[in-house]
Amino acid sequence: MTGPEFLTVLTTTDSAAKAEALARGAVEARLAACAQISAPVTSVYRWQGAIETAEEWQVLLKTTAARYGALEAHLTAAHDYDTPEILAFPVVRGSAPYLAWLADETAPGAIS
Repeated sequence: MTGPEFLTVLTTTDSAAKAEALARGAVEARLAACAQISAPVTSVYRWQGAIETAEEWQVLLKTTAARYGALEAHLTAAHDYDTPEILAFPVVRGSAPYLAWLADETAPGAIS
């Protein structure tokens, strides 16, 4: 199965507990079918005129293009960063059973 209707969304945060809360909240709200947390990564970035280095946890969320807007709004509201990293990458290909499961798990009104 192919199509840009499926996305992997990346965000980062500064603790394992916050990463799990973001992941769990998105899955519980059916905005993502699955979330994976990678621990820790070192981020180097410019913020307010200075070069910063920070330890962060990456959260990869699997969703559909139709649910992206709601997922972004959820992550923005739940995040404690002023400008959280929220990036979406299209899924170019995937196994049909997995993508069907992803679509079912993120369908609005789906029953648990």
